[in-house]
Amino acid sequence: MKKEVLGISFDDLTREEAAQAGAALLEEDRFHYVVTPNPEFILAAERDGEFRRVLNEADLVLADGIGVVYSAKIQGTPLKGRVPGIEFAADMLACLNERGGRLYLLGAKPGVAEEAGRRLVERYPGIILCGTQDGYFRDEEAVLLKVAAARPDLLFVCLGAPKQEKWMARWGKHTGARMAIGLGGVLDVFAGKVERAPETWQKLGLEWAYRLKKEPQRAGRMVRLPLVLVKAAGKRMKRRGRSAGGAAL
Repeated sequence: MKKEVLGISFDDLTREEAAQAGAALLEEDRFHYVVTPNPEFILAAERDGEFRRVLNEADLVLADGIGVVYSAKIQGTPLKGRVPGIEFAADMLACLNERGGRLYLLGAKPGVAEEAGRRLVERYPGIILCGTQDGYFRDEEAVLLKVAAARPDLLFVCLGAPKQEKWMARWGKHTGARMAIGLGGVLDVFAGKVERAPETWQKLGLEWAYRLKKEPQRAGRMVRLPLVLVKAAGKRMKRRGRSAGGAAL
């Protein structure tokens, strides 16, 4: 079931339900792509119609940030919860491990994807790491040919939004992969370059605060995020106003 939150249609799923849906997509012999919007995505999609279209046309749209969950609740269309991209990625890796599938890692700084791949293969020995490519490239078609030649089943695209989502929508079906997931900075976490928030912070929905504590230079980006809550409240008030007007008629 889809629920629209500030212009983006999210799949209303728990983490377990998302994992089941993802596993089913991995079994299909055709391409699918998955996006994991957070509040920054919503704000960017307001200004970028192509980005909004790409997000809404994804096979799975998962609420990555707690701000999305709060916004959904405020506007009157509550979601079951958040499904962090890194956790969905881990669930898909476990699924790929069981079927002995092929994984390709695209993105991050030079050397990061290789280290992430090395660690992931240690953890999931049933996975075949069929290739890596850093995110510092200019020729998209050349990268596409490299990925396609590796014949991946699962492709992690970590180029940052909206580049990664637009890349998947444009080139994904030509890679031969069954699934591509846009995952931002996840390779840095898998490579051990960036520490994820402790579990307590995760459960409280405060990963953003932990990242801000570790990376204070992100403050400029973070101060804009409450805007989505304000916009959600405004949307609910407009809806109530229309309902009241209709009732008066």
